[in-house]
Amino acid sequence: MKIMDILVKDAVVLSLTAKDKNGILEEMSRSLAAAEPSVPADELLSILIDREELQSTGIGEGVAIPHGKMAGLDRLMATFARSDDGVDFASIDGQPTQLYFMLVVPEHSGGQHLKALARISRFFRDPSFRGKLMGATSTEAIFRAIEDEDEKF
Repeated sequence: MKIMDILVKDAVVLSLTAKDKNGILEEMSRSLAAAEPSVPADELLSILIDREELQSTGIGEGVAIPHGKMAGLDRLMATFARSDDGVDFASIDGQPTQLYFMLVVPEHSGGQHLKALARISRFFRDPSFRGKLMGATSTEAIFRAIEDEDEKF
């Protein structure tokens, strides 16, 4: 599975304006819903908040991978967003989070969900990949960085 195959390009946000965790989740939910009308923003936000209450998806190194399962979806969807200043996302390392990769999967996606999460987290382990995303000045640069990383695995 290639990340570019599930990335909803029109939902990418280069500069989030929210200043807290729920605001980040809301901004990303609204962006995905605007690009994918089959995704209700309020329902997605509720799913993401419920997941965050179980345990933060902030994996450290300035990265979070908010995710959830949604009834009625017919495919996996992902989007990327960046917060220039960083936000307290209750990350495991306690540092501000700047890079967000949201994954939304069909309710009964099974192994696909775990494979996508594993692939995304593998991407973010690479400091040079994180640097490319932080330095990107356009969505095209974001897409190139993800495409390049997709080719490595």
